[in-house]
Amino acid sequence: MTLHAGQARSQIKPGLLVDIVLKQDQRSGKTTRGIVRDILTNSPTHPHGIKVRLQDGQVGRVKAIIGSGPDQH
Repeated sequence: MTLHAGQARSQIKPGLLVDIVLKQDQRSGKTTRGIVRDILTNSPTHPHGIKVRLQDGQVGRVKAIIGSGPDQH
């Protein structure tokens, strides 16, 4: 099984800039960009993406890892 970006918990860290799909956007696939505050998925991998909470409080599954946030160098 090949994992895609956002499916492995080890790839996700607080402070990372990511694109997530919110629960209400799952049908359309619309993504929301933000910085990870908390990792909510406990398992090491998830086929639909690791669930995270962004710094603004929104919760969704990671679809793409953009890079480090503005305060991470």
